[in-house]
Amino acid sequence: MIRAQNASLVYRDHGRELFACREVNLEVREGEFLGILGPSGSGKSSLLYLMSGLKTPSSGVIDYAGQDLNALDDAQRAETRLKDFGFVFQYPYLLGYLSAFENVQIARPDQDLRTEAGELLSSLGLGEKKQRLPHELSGGERQRVCVARALLGKPKVIFADEPTANLDHTNGLQVVELLNRHRGGGALVMVTHDPSMLGEADRIVRLEDGELK
Repeated sequence: MIRAQNASLVYRDHGRELFACREVNLEVREGEFLGILGPSGSGKSSLLYLMSGLKTPSSGVIDYAGQDLNALDDAQRAETRLKDFGFVFQYPYLLGYLSAFENVQIARPDQDLRTEAGELLSSLGLGEKKQRLPHELSGGERQRVCVARALLGKPKVIFADEPTANLDHTNGLQVVELLNRHRGGGALVMVTHDPSMLGEADRIVRLEDGELK
């Protein structure tokens, strides 16, 4: 489904080359839960951003469904992300002036998915809080809103970037369980520094200093 082929991401600092990712070869298979494990600074998030089209590799290819993402222009990549991908990040990025229900709906602005949005919030234990603003929710509840937003429209791939890092262990496990249970056949790619969060993963790869080990 998604394949990184010799993908590198290089930053330049005062003439020096700093590799966030170095010649990574990795495939995400259809419907699998892939865990990418590694310490802070190992390049996990950079790899996730490359594979999701949020960043462009300095060299190598990111292939999605037979299409080189690098060959798409910015508008085409954005359309692919909107149509096929869902995202959950470390911090629960929500618009403070919108309710939980409205924050979920904005993931698919071109579709009328109000019924699905409500059902997702209910299935994640937020049915009675869907009209609350983000500041009226706990940290774990805000992250569950982000999970519902990522799941809306049944994306083909969900990318989760350290989604449990700011939660306690119990709430973290709950978020991963909810993502895995409700992804509806879509692939789940999750990066984390905590191996205890990957107990349900189908496959785990390890990244150190930007390289797969």
